[in-house]
Amino acid sequence: MFEIKKICCIGAGYVGGPTCSVIAQMCPNIKVTVVDVNEARINAWNSDALPIYEPGLKEVVESCRGRNLFFSTSIDDAIREADLVFISVLSNPEFLAEGTAIKDLKNPDRVLIGGDDSPEGQKAVRALCAVYEHWVPKEKILTTNTWSSELSKLAANAFLAQRISSINSISALCEATGADVEEVARAIGTDQRIGNKFLKASVGFGGSCFQKDVLNLVYLCEALNLPEVARYWQQVIDMNDYQRRRFASRIIDSLFNTVTDKKIAILGFAFKKDTGDTRESSSIYISKYLMDEGAKLHIYDPKVPKEQIILDLSHPGVSEDNQVSRLVTISNDPYEACDGAHALVICTEWDMFKELDYERIHKKMLKPAFIFDGRRVLDDLHNELQVIGFQIETIGKKVSAKRIPFASSCEIPKFSLQDPPVKKPRV
Repeated sequence: MFEIKKICCIGAGYVGGPTCSVIAQMCPNIKVTVVDVNEARINAWNSDALPIYEPGLKEVVESCRGRNLFFSTSIDDAIREADLVFISVLSNPEFLAEGTAIKDLKNPDRVLIGGDDSPEGQKAVRALCAVYEHWVPKEKILTTNTWSSELSKLAANAFLAQRISSINSISALCEATGADVEEVARAIGTDQRIGNKFLKASVGFGGSCFQKDVLNLVYLCEALNLPEVARYWQQVIDMNDYQRRRFASRIIDSLFNTVTDKKIAILGFAFKKDTGDTRESSSIYISKYLMDEGAKLHIYDPKVPKEQIILDLSHPGVSEDNQVSRLVTISNDPYEACDGAHALVICTEWDMFKELDYERIHKKMLKPAFIFDGRRVLDDLHNELQVIGFQIETIGKKVSAKRIPFASSCEIPKFSLQDPPVKKPRV
């Protein structure tokens, strides 16, 4: 059997970098070269400050970089030398979750490899299987044809996104009736046919994969004349958009129907904890909706650089003219962000937000002081926070007995980062 001794991976991003770093660590006899046209990114991979944050990644890279793991901009040379080039030889979709990518790579639920039925295709499949067999049990390595492999990736993410949108739809019903979506999720999650994974109601899913893959599925269905199937999956995206708009409406309604010139602290900008990735983050959408209403945002995230936050909010579809420079301030710590704020909004479930000194925060905020918990991270602190004096609003639950069940009256228009920016007439 053909043995792979040199691998080239094109693209040093959130997938290529961690995946090939783990392959290099688990296969010390294979030379792995990760290439990218972005010289600054490659320089970062070759430095002590890696271009992405992922728990455990730095230790993996440092254990094999310079030995059998290399990062380079010499793309043509790496391709010529390689026995296998990721992304161009066969289908090997990843099923990583940011924040747990290293664990997922070292102990995967499955590895999926798709290839043509031709002799060359099957030869490539067997060769790549041999690479993964260095650390993955054979029974966890699945081989399929190329279409099955690619569609499995889209379907897996679509099913996960569907579960999130499903529980988020129930959260709206809970807020309108007085039920608690966490209690509902726990009750249905104990049914073994359903299970308890991905039943966490929130301000909405983000990241590079879920929306992209669901929309790819919608496109395929439309192209193959399956309009009913396309509409079914489109509703998953529509519900996610609705959840974001609904949460922003709740903030505006609770703050006496206006946030104009009010300082609001946004805690968390990454799309989930334990990553610095902001792609399709719900924080971008919430910030956009609040900026459109004239709110002054003070944003803090422990892992997202200031430059990235400004770049995301300066997207033509998010803001216009000097809106970001007028309305957005990036804070160095959560206490600074909350100082003098009318409200704090938790958009990312960073563990540190459970451990903040909320009595200190309350003293520095304007009164009445509001907390809008878009990730249900403060559930265990509700009684304590209410004693301090906070008005708490959270996803899928009515916290304060003084407030009636919530149904938004504020209309916020739909918006997508994929849509071209809408030109507003100048007055």
